[in-house]
Amino acid sequence: MKFTKCSKHALNMVLHSRLRSWLTIIGIVIGVASVIAIVSLGEGMQQSMGQQLGGLGGDIVTLTAGYSRGAGMMGAMPGGGAMGRDSSRATSAATSTNSVTIGRKDLQALSAIPEILMIDTNINGRVEVAYLGKTGSVSLTGVDQRVWSRITTSKIRDGRMLDPADQNVVVIGGRLSDSYFDRPLGINQMISIEGSAFRVVGVLDDTSTNIYMPISMAYQIIDGKENGVYDSIAIKVRDEDKLDEAMEIIEKKLMNVRHVNENTKDFSLSSNRQMTQARTEMMSSMAMFLAAIAAVSLMVGAVGVANTMFTSVLEKTKEIGIMKAIGARNKDILLIFVLNAGIIGLVGGIFGTIFGSILSGMLPALMGDIGIFRGGGLVTPEIVVLALGVSVAVGIIAGFVPAYQASKLKPVDALRYG
Repeated sequence: MKFTKCSKHALNMVLHSRLRSWLTIIGIVIGVASVIAIVSLGEGMQQSMGQQLGGLGGDIVTLTAGYSRGAGMMGAMPGGGAMGRDSSRATSAATSTNSVTIGRKDLQALSAIPEILMIDTNINGRVEVAYLGKTGSVSLTGVDQRVWSRITTSKIRDGRMLDPADQNVVVIGGRLSDSYFDRPLGINQMISIEGSAFRVVGVLDDTSTNIYMPISMAYQIIDGKENGVYDSIAIKVRDEDKLDEAMEIIEKKLMNVRHVNENTKDFSLSSNRQMTQARTEMMSSMAMFLAAIAAVSLMVGAVGVANTMFTSVLEKTKEIGIMKAIGARNKDILLIFVLNAGIIGLVGGIFGTIFGSILSGMLPALMGDIGIFRGGGLVTPEIVVLALGVSVAVGIIAGFVPAYQASKLKPVDALRYG
């Protein structure tokens, strides 16, 4: 029997048992849609994280007070996104009870290390801001304006960075400028911070509500900050390829200056490269875990296909006997039923891909305003091809056993059935 004729028989089997076939197809659709939506969401999360971490600068090392085993993964991001500053504040808060600080003595020690190109001292805090009658609480970072523009990974959208001679001026985040207040806050406009007026000279190309100002002014604005004590120090090394060596030298120098050893270490060094690698691995593991959960739905669909195929074999036992009696071979019968299962898997895969793509766009909205989900799902051609291939394979594999049983039926026994 020709392949085209077998395909026609297989298609007729799907069309003439519509209810059962479509119920089976729906099971495949649910499974494939789940896989598409979750895998694409994982891809989108990884892409979003890559964009956030891609421009951090692999030659930046951050020094903070206090020591923890997780410092390497969750270390601060100097002058970058909100995640780093939140980590800096969290570390600072956690260690303040032990009176562990980073100060001028550490800064002097770092200045004597030839592997270091430049150093930026930072302090962080929450401040009340007001503009045109609306107030709010935002994060403020005091930076060394002499080097901040050369060490930060943030980019300017409007205006300029801080200059060495600046005093009562600030650079603000993109969201603070565009949508935080009732009206946009632009260049050369005045903003009140803790009751003091500051002029905006730059707007960053980001989605933060952060404010940056000269560290000398930040000491006066942020409550509880002691002059000469820093929340973090951002260090730019001369040679990114020798980052690990430079970190070892910095660590040894600081341990000598602070009179600590490995057991009593009271400071943490973290690099953006380490954080990027750790978070990328974490995102990959999360994506794989979500895909494994979605695969369970696909397995349920496979059980449905197998059930449908077993039922089809029972219903068409007499027809199988007739086909064999007029010359159909075992491999023809096997091919017809395998193609039948493959068609069910293919149709389910096509509809599942469509619904999965729609669902991947809706999931970020359902999950709320979470940064890594804002980019939505990323449905790539590879995901679509994989989903279609898996759905067809699931159909064929699930239908193979009943198809094989059908091909082995003896014509006489088949004709007696029913």
